[in-house]
Amino acid sequence: MRKSNFRIPFIFLILVICLHTSGQDTSKSGRSPADELPYHISRATWFGERADWSLDGKKFLFLEKTYGDVYEYELATGIIKCLTSHYYHGGYTRALYMANGDILLSGCTSFDAEKPMLNRYKKAELWVLKNQVKEAPTRLGMSCYEGPAVSRKHLRIAWVVSPTQTHDQEEGQFRMYVADILYSNGVPELVNQKLILDNKKLSFYCRPETQNFRPPEEKEIIFSAYDYHSSDVMGINIESGEIINYSNTDGVYQEPEGIFPDGDYTLIETDEQNGRGWKYVDIWKLKLDGSKKRERLTFFSDYPGYKGSNPVVSDDGRYIAFQIGSPKDAAGVGYGIFIYDLQAIKK
Repeated sequence: MRKSNFRIPFIFLILVICLHTSGQDTSKSGRSPADELPYHISRATWFGERADWSLDGKKFLFLEKTYGDVYEYELATGIIKCLTSHYYHGGYTRALYMANGDILLSGCTSFDAEKPMLNRYKKAELWVLKNQVKEAPTRLGMSCYEGPAVSRKHLRIAWVVSPTQTHDQEEGQFRMYVADILYSNGVPELVNQKLILDNKKLSFYCRPETQNFRPPEEKEIIFSAYDYHSSDVMGINIESGEIINYSNTDGVYQEPEGIFPDGDYTLIETDEQNGRGWKYVDIWKLKLDGSKKRERLTFFSDYPGYKGSNPVVSDDGRYIAFQIGSPKDAAGVGYGIFIYDLQAIKK
């Protein structure tokens, strides 16, 4: 009996420790962060994912769903309109405003519901959709692994091609390119294409994904280095090829997303608050000076079954748009866009 009495509190202690280290408040089980928003966060849409701000900060693009249509949300009125319903397509995985107001798309010509990841990782291509013009988008003739990066000042983009999208790359080889978009007789095309990163030539292994041209000079591209320290935030100088690791934190998942207009900070998705991996992320901001200074902004992952992800900052630095997601889904899947008012929280 005495032995049994000792085990009961010991097992209870282990249970308490496990619950504490899970990073989730069990008192929030069965509740949603969307129903308990702080004063500086509001819900914009009840569906959608992967927002991207217009240059004037008055609208944002978002995807209906992965492989869905592209929508535009007007901040002042709440009006939502579909931009890709006037033609047939295989669904999109990214939609980003270009410096001239047109839209860079990543998507496919067809969709296989039995093998949906083929469209995302192997068959996605880049396209340009002329905004406010009822035409089908123009194919740029280039595959794209995950998300491209788009300059906010110039008609310039950066992207990564994976070995599954080309016949001249080795297994595990990922190449990052930068190029300009030139309109010839109104038709966009890629010019001045330049290879700036080949992961096979690095001293470490990672799968890179472009995220942002770093403002204000846009001489550096901030990218995700997947599979290195779980995931790290890195930057590459477009001209010199010099790479800087800004997070450099082993065992912590850190993925850059939207960048602040002064270029001093980037938003990141990270599991630092719970240590449970990329499925359980929330939104923090990271200073891009190598100091590893960071600050947590959202607390959605404290609620079991939820996470906050895919944040982007408006060019005036006033708002962050981000989405609510679930650990059960693939990365990037969202169930509505939220607005984080940075000005309101400073008052």
